[in-house]
Amino acid sequence: MGTSTHQVSIWDWPVRLCHWSFAVLVPAMWWTAENSEWGWHLRLGHVLLALVLFRIIWGFVGSRTARFSQFVKGPSALIDYLRGRWDSKRQIGHSPLGALSVLALLGLMFAQVIMGLFAGDPYDGATGPLNGFVSIGTADFLTDTHEWFWWVVVGMIALHLCAIGYYGFARMDDLISPMVSGEKMVPSEIEGIGKAPGLRAFGALAAAIGIAVWVWLGLPPFG
Repeated sequence: MGTSTHQVSIWDWPVRLCHWSFAVLVPAMWWTAENSEWGWHLRLGHVLLALVLFRIIWGFVGSRTARFSQFVKGPSALIDYLRGRWDSKRQIGHSPLGALSVLALLGLMFAQVIMGLFAGDPYDGATGPLNGFVSIGTADFLTDTHEWFWWVVVGMIALHLCAIGYYGFARMDDLISPMVSGEKMVPSEIEGIGKAPGLRAFGALAAAIGIAVWVWLGLPPFG
């Protein structure tokens, strides 16, 4: 007798919004830099900053599978996963290895954006809004690092895509469709996450946008 299954919600809309927005914004950031579209590069950089901040905030106040406390496990869980003791078809949310990928991608994108805020040359039109807070030498260092660090981000994204392909083709575990629809077929004893808390989501988004705008304005003092 086969195991009965049902379809449940596993990813809320804020998680999916961030995921697919990152997939669009990161290539757009590269294109604008390669084509010297610095105005758009700076604008999109602040949108990316707001989304990264939103995802970080949502990692503390969001739905069950969005929270860091749910999917960031200790070394023992990672070892169990690598030894094949983790059945992804009977779990919802990120695996222990997937959790490391999420943290790495968020951390790398956040570092790249932060460096961009301080980087630049006042004479070439590509100066971040916080450039005046650091010395010329520091700005030059951050500018150079911002340029080559992009390839670190690309490398992490490539690993992420390879992992998705491996799961899809080698383990027959589709990771893409649930990130589109938010739902997945799981054993009947597993419960979904329900609806995302709307007011909390919009509050987190407002906070993230507010910080990004404050940064855009050059961190003006309050009052």
